[in-house]
Amino acid sequence: MMNNQMEMLYSMLLSVPGMNEKVKIDLRISRNHVLLLAQVMQSGLKKENPDIVGLLSAMPEGSLAEMQALVGDCLAKAELTELNGKLLTFSKAGQAR
Repeated sequence: MMNNQMEMLYSMLLSVPGMNEKVKIDLRISRNHVLLLAQVMQSGLKKENPDIVGLLSAMPEGSLAEMQALVGDCLAKAELTELNGKLLTFSKAGQAR
């Protein structure tokens, strides 16, 4: 599907009644899975990611910041914030070469 069609589809799905309701998720996963999930989410939430551009365009304003805050919260609860920051710095240094 073209980006415009994907954006319309995501917009329609996100406007379904109840999609804005808050849900509580009790999630118990290992620290290595928290770190992996954070890395996947951080790379996926980049606006230049062609695989998710339609979804990001359809998301309500502030959703991206909310998702980034969720990543930060998960890392903080798992006490992995510093390690994740160092990994990001390391990966950026590797890309610069």
